[in-house]
Amino acid sequence: MSARRAAISKARTQAESRRLNPMVEFVWQGRDKRGVVMKGEQTAKNANLLRAELRKQGITPTVVKAKPKPFFGGATKKIGPRDIAIFSRQLATMMKSGVPIVMALEIIGSGNKNPAMKKMVLGVRNDIEGGASIYEALSQYPVQFDELYRNLVRAGESSGVLETVLETIAVYKENIESIKGKIKKALFYPAAVIAVAIIVCGVLMVFVVPTFKETFISFGADLPAFTTLVFGISDQFVKWWWLIAIIAAGAFAAFMFFYKRSVPLQHLVDRLLLKLPVIGKVLNDSAIARFARTLAVTFRAGVPLVEALDNVAGATGNTVYSKAVMRMKEDVAVGYPVNVAMKQVNLFPHMVVQMTAIGEEAGALDNMLLKVAEFYEEEVSNAVDALSSLIEPMVMVIIGGLVGSIVIAMYLPIFKLAMTVM
Repeated sequence: MSARRAAISKARTQAESRRLNPMVEFVWQGRDKRGVVMKGEQTAKNANLLRAELRKQGITPTVVKAKPKPFFGGATKKIGPRDIAIFSRQLATMMKSGVPIVMALEIIGSGNKNPAMKKMVLGVRNDIEGGASIYEALSQYPVQFDELYRNLVRAGESSGVLETVLETIAVYKENIESIKGKIKKALFYPAAVIAVAIIVCGVLMVFVVPTFKETFISFGADLPAFTTLVFGISDQFVKWWWLIAIIAAGAFAAFMFFYKRSVPLQHLVDRLLLKLPVIGKVLNDSAIARFARTLAVTFRAGVPLVEALDNVAGATGNTVYSKAVMRMKEDVAVGYPVNVAMKQVNLFPHMVVQMTAIGEEAGALDNMLLKVAEFYEEEVSNAVDALSSLIEPMVMVIIGGLVGSIVIAMYLPIFKLAMTVM
């Protein structure tokens, strides 16, 4: 135990030293013993140490300079969930092939094009090289590696099946990101169409309708009521467009501000979204798929069931389901089976409850939950495809109705004048 504490203390001391004396990335050029020109990139504390390292490798350095930082993009690129999914897959593959973890992290970090990801992976490598466990090294980056990820790694380390757990995490991350992508696809299209329709109507009201108004007024004829209404709306747009834009932007910003900080508001919005036709089914199926896959992965990794449910609550992507899972956790903690706790929240379909009960009875809960996850992931995929097919005609109706109403309002006076002339 004392040796373990000493190793952790050493790792923390080295991490603090690296923070005060950060590694610098250099580009170098030199010649080997045959006189062949060689180039490369490498991190070191300073240029002199890098030159000494190159000479040990039989390379005579001619140029060693700090790598210039890019003006755009690369320097500020963040680490996203897909980066973590790819990292997990690469690390699992290398460890299964017998590559030591420190070397695997060195290879992954050095070859990464995202500077932030590269820095983080090499930092993890340095911590492990200094004596820290993988769990402790990943815990230095809680934003990128959430509690669920770290708990799975800790379970894998303690049971000696880390490479298998990492591969499971990679599959899990890839499936979850795929589900997220499909949800975004389902919600982005209608939102983009509505935005385009609003912009088109705004342009017509501000620039096109006033031109027609001046022409019709010059005729001195009485205008139809619908045309007069459209002209009135257009006048307000022309006069107060800046105020309308400010109010719309302010309302959106205020909603996002309070949504991120108010749990009751998040719960209300999520509950309303789940009740929407078509889209609500996609969101429900997505939450069930994420619940089932996350619980299966954590349970299979050896995480205790109550702790697993605690992790699952934050992974469902919906506060309604998160709250339900926390209630399930309380029931399971006092001895109820998972399927009974699931039935009590009255949120999961009968099929999911029954398959969970069969899995518990047979001692194969993780396998049964993975089957549930696969089924609902397929349902999400089919629902998104159906939603796209359904939205296309609806889009035509919405845009056609808005633009067509304005066009009709402009042509009604022309028809009226034509009838008068006849």
